[in-house]
Amino acid sequence: MSAMSRPCPAAKPGRALLPVLALLAGLLPPVANAAPEPPLAAADARSWLTRMRSAATTANYQGTMVFSSGGTMSSSRVGHYAVGDQTFEHVEALDGRQQRILRHNDAVHTLWPQTRVAVIEKRETRAAWSTTPQRIDLQALDQYEFKPDGAARVAGRTAAVFVLQPRDQLRYTQRLWVDEATGLMLRADVIGFPDGATASPPVLESTAFSEVAIGVKPRADEVMQELRNARSLEGWRVLRPEQQHTELEAEGWALPRPVAGFQLAACVRRVMGAAGDRLPVLQAVFTDGLTHVSLFIEPYEAKRHRTELRARLGATGTLMQRRGEHWMTVVGDVPEATLKRFAEAVERRRP
Repeated sequence: MSAMSRPCPAAKPGRALLPVLALLAGLLPPVANAAPEPPLAAADARSWLTRMRSAATTANYQGTMVFSSGGTMSSSRVGHYAVGDQTFEHVEALDGRQQRILRHNDAVHTLWPQTRVAVIEKRETRAAWSTTPQRIDLQALDQYEFKPDGAARVAGRTAAVFVLQPRDQLRYTQRLWVDEATGLMLRADVIGFPDGATASPPVLESTAFSEVAIGVKPRADEVMQELRNARSLEGWRVLRPEQQHTELEAEGWALPRPVAGFQLAACVRRVMGAAGDRLPVLQAVFTDGLTHVSLFIEPYEAKRHRTELRARLGATGTLMQRRGEHWMTVVGDVPEATLKRFAEAVERRRP
């Protein structure tokens, strides 16, 4: 996952939108300088990352975010409000499948009005699962060089541009546009490897505000009213995924050869589905401080798990394969070689 979360994670990506494409042509700045400056001093890099982390959690802002990947685009209206130690969010897809995400602290409602399906769950406010711009952990500086790359304008605001250049081939470069006045991340691009056909590496995906207002009056009451309305879902199919924190070892798995630079951020056992179809899925989330990789392990079923798969859409790669009596899925904004390392590293320690 890139340094900015997708506006609507469950709807990535949306269908191609010519009007949005035309809009972006005028609103998104060109890629910054091709030759970034030397890395910032460690103290300066930590200062910027700390400022960005603070803005992502404490700023009150609302605007439109546009996500571009693999030639398709989607946009969402986003509102994020912090009142004391309370956090409120409202994310609404503006194209493609209708979708709304409402969050109050760790209580999340995801609604699909067209199909009248609602998912109600509790989530930790981890970067891997947030609906707003992610925090970048300081540990990222161990895996990436933090280089200034000039300044640009995004959504009418002046932004400092930075490049996070990986120290190995296990992760992608990311370019970030950070609001100079507040530290809020305004745009994030994931940069692929050069393919030899072009002089510059490709932009695999981009997430950016096309317009944003920062420092707005919190609209917490509106979010809470929507949540109250969402709790009355007569005639809807309501899914309440069960989630229990666990450890890989407790579930009979181990990672004796960790993938360099990635640390285990969370491990949960999920159960989701209707009665009679409630198979547990183990999810382990790994992070290098900037990007995340999720490893899913579930019982193998011939009817559901027919074909092993390697796929990529934009920056997101997916690897699916059978491992004995289990089915393994690895997903993340990392090169295919990194996904393969995760799949090969995990071992079954007991039946």
